[in-house]
Amino acid sequence: MSSHLVGVGVGPGDPELVTVKGVNALRAAEVVVVPVMDTGGRGRAEATVLHYVGAEKIVRVVFALNERSDRARREAAWDAAGERVAGLLRAHGRVAFATIGDPNVYSTFTYLAQTVGALVPGTVVETVPGITAMQDLAARSGAVLTEGTEPLTLVPVTAGAAVLKDALHGPGTVVAYKFGRQAAQVAEALRETGRLADAVWGSALGLAEESIRPAGDLDGTALPYLSTLIAPARRDGGRGGKL
Repeated sequence: MSSHLVGVGVGPGDPELVTVKGVNALRAAEVVVVPVMDTGGRGRAEATVLHYVGAEKIVRVVFALNERSDRARREAAWDAAGERVAGLLRAHGRVAFATIGDPNVYSTFTYLAQTVGALVPGTVVETVPGITAMQDLAARSGAVLTEGTEPLTLVPVTAGAAVLKDALHGPGTVVAYKFGRQAAQVAEALRETGRLADAVWGSALGLAEESIRPAGDLDGTALPYLSTLIAPARRDGGRGGKL
């Protein structure tokens, strides 16, 4: 029998936003892997998964989730994580990996699948889509992501605020992920491009510490790492103006 590795998107944090298919995939797996940093603390994915499967089924695997400067350390952590999950696949056959958001959108799962595929040849890799932070923030704030022929641009600000500024100069809605540590630069980019007035940011969506605020409130204070920004498209053509 082939080994199966299933990446399951568990949404941005609200356990009610895990899809029925996602819950079924978590329950069908013999083991559910959740990523943690080397501090070993419970992550958002694990907290969400615990609403649907017992703790005895969950295995924490350490990933260098925030390591960007030390490539050797990051690669060593990836190799160790891959070996750990490969061992679980050899022992159990069907392993789920829970990732916040969607497993095909800036997810740890894509790197893990590449590593495990080389270690356990013939592994069948599947993904179950999850609701993304931008969808959840749009729903909670009332921001419309796209209308008519508008494009939608998603930018990870870990690539630098200049990349975000370039996107803001373009058409359509711009969404920024992981911008908390560069909140001051993001606010400046919004002001310079005339996109500040309608923009909104949010963090800890669906959780007790949830915060959703107008981007105009950004004062340069660092925000949580997993913060999301929506800068809606400029819309001045009335209803259906972008059709």
